[in-house]
Amino acid sequence: MRLRRFWFLTTMVLVITCLACWGQQAGAEKRAEKRKIIIDQDAAGPAGTDQQSILLLIQSPQTEVLGITVVTGDMWLTEEVAHTLRMLELIGRTDIPVVPGAEYPLLRQKEETEQWEQRYGSVAWLGPWTPGRYHPPGELGQMPEGKPTTKPANEDAAHFLVRMVRKHPHEITIYEGGPMTNLALAISIDPEFAGLAKELVFMGGSLNPETTDPEFINTPRHEFNLWFDPEAAHIVLPAPWKKTVCTPVDISVKTRLTSELIDRVKAGNSPAARYIGTYARLRGQYNYLWDELAAAAWLDPSLVTKKEMRYLDVNLDRGAGNGDTLTWTEQEKSTPGLQPAEVQVDLDTQRFYKLFVDLLTAPTPKRN
Repeated sequence: MRLRRFWFLTTMVLVITCLACWGQQAGAEKRAEKRKIIIDQDAAGPAGTDQQSILLLIQSPQTEVLGITVVTGDMWLTEEVAHTLRMLELIGRTDIPVVPGAEYPLLRQKEETEQWEQRYGSVAWLGPWTPGRYHPPGELGQMPEGKPTTKPANEDAAHFLVRMVRKHPHEITIYEGGPMTNLALAISIDPEFAGLAKELVFMGGSLNPETTDPEFINTPRHEFNLWFDPEAAHIVLPAPWKKTVCTPVDISVKTRLTSELIDRVKAGNSPAARYIGTYARLRGQYNYLWDELAAAAWLDPSLVTKKEMRYLDVNLDRGAGNGDTLTWTEQEKSTPGLQPAEVQVDLDTQRFYKLFVDLLTAPTPKRN
């Protein structure tokens, strides 16, 4: 009887020990699992808010960047793709696919926009149509960092996006740093696209920013990403995302890229730090960290100290408010089909700047 009891107790101890070890191993694997993300970006360069936000997401050890889909926005598609390919070459991450997307907005045209400006007033930033910067879309433009030798993926952005969320359902964050044309096309191809993603995180929209910046004083609801392709945003924002997080102008204007911040990055010796140290520039009086904040707040949500819930859409009226951000609270909304969004309002700027420097000066993470 004693022998049987001994073997029973011994067996139970072994079972409990094995279960504990299995639990620890499973916990470690869960902690080591990286967060999947696709970066959809109007990837102007070299450096600048677009490339710097891409770098923050690549440099984080907690992320697995499945691809960078590119859309015309701050520059034409062709040069944005080239700048992105070259940046990846310089930091040693050519394993990340760069996927070309939409070259034009769904409906907006240059000539129509010029006529609109004659009637309602000039727009501060027109992306590739900005006077003094305009050139035909097929031209590459200046490449001070050198032309890339690698090639973009042989697939369009919309189909890549759909294929990836089908392959990894409910696992992929879609980060949007530019106009939403690629996402709208993905939804048009596959209406289940938004629901198959884990969440949408985007820089865009403007509510009531507190700023002396003349771009927003008279037009506080105007913001380039949503304005450049309002029809695309009107498709994307009401789509059935499980979660939507918005980094609007209101919180972005509380940040600044400064010479001191560039010098802190330049003091590092990582490939990303050398890239930023060589090509980052201050442009005019206002140098907001637009897209970088959206990326950093996704990596560390505690950077945001205040947020509010709003329902978002875009004004499609052809008048003076075309492309403006529309928002409602829960009590105000009357339009059916709108989706709630977490709108960031305030942040811990010093912690944000520290994360910005820490990530860009860190060693390049290993390839996926």
